[in-house]
Amino acid sequence: MIFDVAVRMLVHDRAKCAIAIMGVAFGVTLVFVQVGLFRGLLANATRVIVESRADVWVTSKNTPNVDFPHYFSDSIVDRVRSVPGVARADNLMVSFVGLQLPNGAEETIELYGIDDPGAWNLPWSMCEGEAEAIRRGRTMLLDVSAKQRFGPFRVGDRRELMGQRFEIVGSTNAALSFTTMPMAFASFRSAQGLEPDGGAGRTAYVLVQVDRGADARSVAANLARRLPHHDVHVRDAWADRTRDYWVVSTGLGMNMALTVFLGILVGVTVVAQTLYSATIDHTRELATLKAMGATTIGLCGIVATQAVVAALAGFVLALPIVAAISVGARQLGLELVLSTASGCTIMAAAIVLCFAASLLTARRIASIDPALVFRA
Repeated sequence: MIFDVAVRMLVHDRAKCAIAIMGVAFGVTLVFVQVGLFRGLLANATRVIVESRADVWVTSKNTPNVDFPHYFSDSIVDRVRSVPGVARADNLMVSFVGLQLPNGAEETIELYGIDDPGAWNLPWSMCEGEAEAIRRGRTMLLDVSAKQRFGPFRVGDRRELMGQRFEIVGSTNAALSFTTMPMAFASFRSAQGLEPDGGAGRTAYVLVQVDRGADARSVAANLARRLPHHDVHVRDAWADRTRDYWVVSTGLGMNMALTVFLGILVGVTVVAQTLYSATIDHTRELATLKAMGATTIGLCGIVATQAVVAALAGFVLALPIVAAISVGARQLGLELVLSTASGCTIMAAAIVLCFAASLLTARRIASIDPALVFRA
């Protein structure tokens, strides 16, 4: 009975009902998009770390994240290889270099230099060509996302990187960074040669694979003792450090939290105003129910049911909107990472917040006089 009365009162004024549902849908959509973009950007920020086969990363002191390395001597790799428990260690160069387009313009790409791409799973997804082809002199693999910013390219095309001609020998897929800057792969020596003075024997990282059965944390601790002037991170810790940099240092976390708060505020405000207005419009009906023996708590339950119905309807309405936005964002090179768990959390939050908004009418309901029904 409560559900039936609640729905009838909610849809009695269809315009107000639609506004309430649309308010919830707007808030839910905003939260979905912000959370999805946030998770997508953080996934891009750590994708190289997660996809690579490196168990341990050796960096310079205080390197903030994988995209912004501080270079050090590439001879360190020999010391790393001598540490017990290390099965394999190789240098990795990461740098931002200028790429000259056929029209004469220059754009920037993020270049990864590695000598044995197959051993390290870098790159991790090929569209065309073979990763091992970067071993053949000045050659590179370019991610397909570059087509959106740099125009079309084909295998066999040549592009200039920092004044040096490189042949495109293949294309990769889903090689994105936090900055969404197109990513390319070349051999370590080729990438090193693009640095001033030929790289001066420098590297960005040393990647480490530990022996089968060895504990990565123990090997990392041993490396840290041998290399006091460097930082040593196991895979998960290095990914966490990279995520923390973008969330804390750039204010990304605060920006997302503020936008989510505004979305919630809009949805809750619209629902609260609609329910309060509906309560006033149906004061005589509520007074009649009180005269028939309904309690204040029972009447509040009717309004709370209206809030829950509005929350669920708004959530369902938001789903196709979010799906359309996700497709559009993908065309722009952005990824909305959404999951069933996050969807259930957002739905539960919408219900709880709309239920809380319904409590704002409790005082008004408590003040309704049952005798009102007998007055003219």
